[in-house]
Amino acid sequence: MTAIPFRQEVYYPESDGKPMGETEVHIREIMYVCQALDEHLRHVPDVYVGADLLLYYVEGNPKMFVVPDVFVTLGVPRGERRTYKLWQEGRPPSIVVEITSDSTRNEDVVKKKALYERLGVEEYVLHDPLGDYLNPPLQAFRLVMGRYQAVPLGPDGSFQSRTLGITFRMEGRGVRLLDTATGELILSNEEVREELARLRAENARLRGQG
Repeated sequence: MTAIPFRQEVYYPESDGKPMGETEVHIREIMYVCQALDEHLRHVPDVYVGADLLLYYVEGNPKMFVVPDVFVTLGVPRGERRTYKLWQEGRPPSIVVEITSDSTRNEDVVKKKALYERLGVEEYVLHDPLGDYLNPPLQAFRLVMGRYQAVPLGPDGSFQSRTLGITFRMEGRGVRLLDTATGELILSNEEVREELARLRAENARLRGQG
């Protein structure tokens, strides 16, 4: 009788041990972009919005991973994930946003850019909120025939994502997202809750005056 070879399960860690962002400014930007994208896409049935999640792109090799600051994948089921395994999902992220800094410039501008290009990420956005090295501080690339090409920005330095139908616009040192079709500002989940609370309080005040 031939022995059945033992198959060792490959362990894919859920953390790389690094912090989410370089500074509080970077963390706030990551959280806003992630929450705003999630809010904007809340009615889309098949989409995943992730932040600071380990993305494994070679099955069987847990050393081959990347950690996008924020990414969106269209055409995959909703639901929480502990890691993102490319071979299970069946498709790469549709767009990646990196909140970058001088200390991560080589990784973001060279290594990650080349990897995302190879994986087929349609749009790649870089935002340098502290103005450490990017000029302009918001830049974007789009796949054209399998290679990234820089996307010309608007007169106000904004970037329009064809993939998501949203506009990235600089406000001070931060970036804000707008619905390209309507021009309306996209609020984060927290901002939406605050606005609802304000409206409820206002309605209660008006009823009390009636």
